[in-house]
Amino acid sequence: MSENLRQRQERREHEILSEYASFADESAGRDRKEEQCDIRTDFQRDRDRIIHCKAFRRLKQKTQVFLAPEGDHYRTRLTHTLEVAQNARTIARALLLNEDLTEAIALGHDLGHTPYGHAGERALHKIMEDVGGFHHNEQSVRVVERLEKDGLGLNLTKEVRDGILNHQTKCTPATLEGKIVRLSDKIAYINSDIDDAIRAGIIKEKDIPEKLTDVLGNSTNKRLNTLVHDIVRNSEGKNEICMSEKVQEAMFKLRKFLFASVYTNPVAKGEEKKVDHIVHALYDYYIENITELPEEFQKLLSEGEPERRLVCDFIACMSDRYAVNLYKDIMIPKSWGVSGIEYR
Repeated sequence: MSENLRQRQERREHEILSEYASFADESAGRDRKEEQCDIRTDFQRDRDRIIHCKAFRRLKQKTQVFLAPEGDHYRTRLTHTLEVAQNARTIARALLLNEDLTEAIALGHDLGHTPYGHAGERALHKIMEDVGGFHHNEQSVRVVERLEKDGLGLNLTKEVRDGILNHQTKCTPATLEGKIVRLSDKIAYINSDIDDAIRAGIIKEKDIPEKLTDVLGNSTNKRLNTLVHDIVRNSEGKNEICMSEKVQEAMFKLRKFLFASVYTNPVAKGEEKKVDHIVHALYDYYIENITELPEEFQKLLSEGEPERRLVCDFIACMSDRYAVNLYKDIMIPKSWGVSGIEYR
């Protein structure tokens, strides 16, 4: 029996990729068994499912750093995701690791992020703290396992879900491809957040400590180039994804500089206290009016999902714009009038 196109691709992976790569035909599989595609590998199908899901489309209206910035050139959560995927694919290809798996993890890593970025995440964490809190990496997994496709989820492979869950610093992905995404996420947001902060006039390039620019470079392009090349050089031929001590230390110090100069800057973050109010107000309203949740959440409610978790899910799914418009619609009185003749 002749090979189909998928099988040819799977065979080529074994011929071309590193011995440390994750191979599509050796995947731990999906929670629900499916007939395989005759063209695409399982990791390619996962990538396509993520790109076509609703949660991915909503990322275009979700905050990356600056809340609803005025201007076309500031990053959103979607453009950040695409930058992570681009960095990660470059590294994976250079190291002969599985580019399809890497891309799928990168594209899905922030699907569970809240409106208004980490300000929204902190607000939901405060609300849910007594039941485990809210963490966007865990929410991203909940999106692909439970919330998408009217409660069916996307039925992604275990390798992709592991990479999505473990993309944060404190976590350890099971695959090298997941480890690439974890580092690529930091590379992307550190450099893009600096670029956006300079564009917004929050900082200037010359404000970055010289001891860091001497190591990493004195522009966004040079820093990206340094970080990507350092990972490739130090990881090649190894069953690990790593950086040189010098460059890694400079990267984490640059991250600390961002926290001090941008992430806690009162000019850039002055509006965030309003986010806490909006999130709490929406949560309180829907807990008291649970039947007003959209139909897809009512279905999950009927299947036994806890009310508090579903209200949290609904708010986490919102884009910045949708959250504000919904808040206005619910909380702000509308004008009232009577049509016809007014008698005086």
